[in-house]
Amino acid sequence: MEYQYPISIDWSTDEIVDVVRFFEAIEKAYEKGISREQLMSTYRRFKEIVPSKSEEKQICNEFEEQSHYSPYRTVKKAKDAPEETFIRMR
Repeated sequence: MEYQYPISIDWSTDEIVDVVRFFEAIEKAYEKGISREQLMSTYRRFKEIVPSKSEEKQICNEFEEQSHYSPYRTVKKAKDAPEETFIRMR
């Protein structure tokens, strides 16, 4: 990993850790695969920290520019998938 996670100075340490966990879940979906429930759990927590759609889009776009992993496509695939699914991005 040769990039930095987008974070806000307004977030607490716990919130930063949880946002990083969400991005790590996105990475895992691309690199190894991840259970839908685990991914959605980290996304739900991410949305508690970043409730604004515009801020979510900005942060996720910043992450995608650096990592080339799309949080939007990954979460969309997970939302559309049935329960108990393993999410693997290409």
